[in-house]
Amino acid sequence: MADIILKIAVVLIFFSIVFCVLRLVIGKTAVDRVVAIDLLTVVTISLVVLYAHISGRFVYVDVALVYGLLSFLAVLAIARFLERRP
Repeated sequence: MADIILKIAVVLIFFSIVFCVLRLVIGKTAVDRVVAIDLLTVVTISLVVLYAHISGRFVYVDVALVYGLLSFLAVLAIARFLERRP
């Protein structure tokens, strides 16, 4: 039963990656693209944590936490840049 749930989770994560990349390509404004990139980082973090669970190597969870923190700081920096831009 758990194996089926993990396979469903992987499929859903990859579908969300496809939709995020589609939004990144189709996005009309810079804000749309920034949101798509931020969502891609969140989806990537979930993929890394799922891999950590499947492989049993929970050091990857620490990597995902650091990646999430850096992603948050990068989005804040980009938002501040876009706010000041005319």
